[in-house]
Parts: sequence; C-alpha cells; structure tokens
Amino acid sequence: MIRAISAAEAPAHLDALSWVLAACVADGASVGFVLPFPESEARAFWQGLLPGIASGERQLWGAFAEGRLVGTVSLALAAMPNQRHRAEVSKMLVHPEFRRRGLGRALMAALLEAAEAEGRSLITLDTRSGDPSQALYASCGFRVAGEIPGYALAPEGTARRDATTFMYLDL
Repeated sequence: MIRAISAAEAPAHLDALSWVLAACVADGASVGFVLPFPESEARAFWQGLLPGIASGERQLWGAFAEGRLVGTVSLALAAMPNQRHRAEVSKMLVHPEFRRRGLGRALMAALLEAAEAEGRSLITLDTRSGDPSQALYASCGFRVAGEIPGYALAPEGTARRDATTFMYLDL
C-alpha cells in the first residue's frame, strides 16, 4: 500500500524511514551518503526534512508492507517564481528485503499523480548511472538529460567517483 505521509505523522515514522535509508546505503545505494552510515545519521537526515514537509515545500510518501513502512519517496517542490512548474524526485528508496514487488513503481506513480495535482509539469531526478533505478525511471517515462562523470563518491566510502545521470519527465 502506498500513501502520503503528512507532516503531523512524519515524526512517528522516523525510525522506519531511518531503517530503510540505512539499509539501502548498506546495500550500495548511491543516495548521498557513504559508509559507515549508522541509523542515527539516517534519523538526523529525516529530521532535517521535517520542516520542509511541514511548510509544504516537500511531500513524502511511504510504501507499507507486512504492517510496516518499507519504502519511501519525496517530492521537492521548486519555490522560485520562475520554477513553480517543476519539482524534483528525492530519496526513492525501497528496503532491500522488499524490492522487486512493484513498490518503487507504485511510489513513483503516487508521486507523479501528486505532482500533476500541484500543477507541476516538469519532474527531474538524478541517479547513479547504470543502476537498476535508472531503468525503472525510464520505464516510468523519464528521459535522460545528460550524465556527469565522477559526480558522487561511491557509497562504500572509497575514493571511486561514480557517474550520475540526470533525467526528466514532462507531465
């Protein structure tokens, strides 16, 4: 089941959100963090997003399975006057134990429906080049805008720098 997580209920989900994020990073997801990455740092990340959720600058969804939150995605709504037609996908995460069940696709569908309801016609995202997530986004209609080599450090905490692909979708 996919549903929006309101600002009022988001604090109650901090432990689950942190569990998902930490597990994804430990599994090699390139989502802005490097190992070692304890759940306490994951929790601090999510706590930092709470003001944006409360202000409406960010929307958050959860994927629920087996009675718990196992995936998430957020939509950052651009606020500048010349950018109010667009939004950015952020932290599309499904716990490794719950992948390949359609949760990522369902999260993206909920996000795109909400973006359209918000009047956003251009949706952007970035992903590590060649990751399975890139194929998922392409299957959801996103097109490649370009790739930047060496954009992000590898999540393993090594000196390796991975390429990042920027993608977009016109609604």
